[in-house]
Amino acid sequence: MHCKLSGFVMGLSVIGSIFNIAAIAINRYCYICHSFAYDKVYTCWNTMLYVCLIWVLTVVATVPNFFIGSLEYDPRIYSCTFVQTASSYYTIAVVIIHFIVPITIVSFCYFRIWILVIQVRRRVKSETKPRLKPSDFRNFLTMFVVFVIFAFCWAPLNFIGLAVAINPLEMAPKIPEWLFVVSYFMAYFNSCLNAIIYGLLNQNFRKEYKRILMSLWMPRLFFQDTSKGGTEGQKSKPSPALNNNDQIKTDTL
Repeated sequence: MHCKLSGFVMGLSVIGSIFNIAAIAINRYCYICHSFAYDKVYTCWNTMLYVCLIWVLTVVATVPNFFIGSLEYDPRIYSCTFVQTASSYYTIAVVIIHFIVPITIVSFCYFRIWILVIQVRRRVKSETKPRLKPSDFRNFLTMFVVFVIFAFCWAPLNFIGLAVAINPLEMAPKIPEWLFVVSYFMAYFNSCLNAIIYGLLNQNFRKEYKRILMSLWMPRLFFQDTSKGGTEGQKSKPSPALNNNDQIKTDTL
């Protein structure tokens, strides 16, 4: 029972995170490409409903594991995980819902956003006053890199599962153990890479990382900076990310 609960919680976190990635991409697409309708679609009440819907769908996609018996301990990865050979139909459905559909949605949203960014950058060349800040481009570059890394890390495990589900008797024995283990750890290592990506591409994250590292050697300085930040925060301007989004939004009008 402990194994099944552990696998169930892991499934909730994995599928929930992927559904949230797709939801964020849809939100950014609506905000940037359909700015006139954004305020009507994403009211405070509607946003709460969307969040609840995401987690309801996550639970619905994970609960069948209890009835199919697809959560078992796998000694290859020392964890209770999803057994790809438990049910071919369910494995195919999981791959489609868990990977293919979100990838398609996110690809479409980012593709449309990048088209708009390119159009704005071309329009800037014919104007004396630039309307697209370099920080705006870096924000979209960060989102795009996060998506590409996500697809790269999760693709091997999902394609292996799809191949095994389509022809379990023939394909399951042909999958090397090392390939499954590598694909499994690639998928779960994706969460660790996100922090690195943000640190490399986002100036605010780099500053905070440096401040945290400095606190390891000078804790007193860290607490002094924290206290100053609390008093100065009330006089500070809105976050750069919000200003950047507003800048892009005005460009689309």
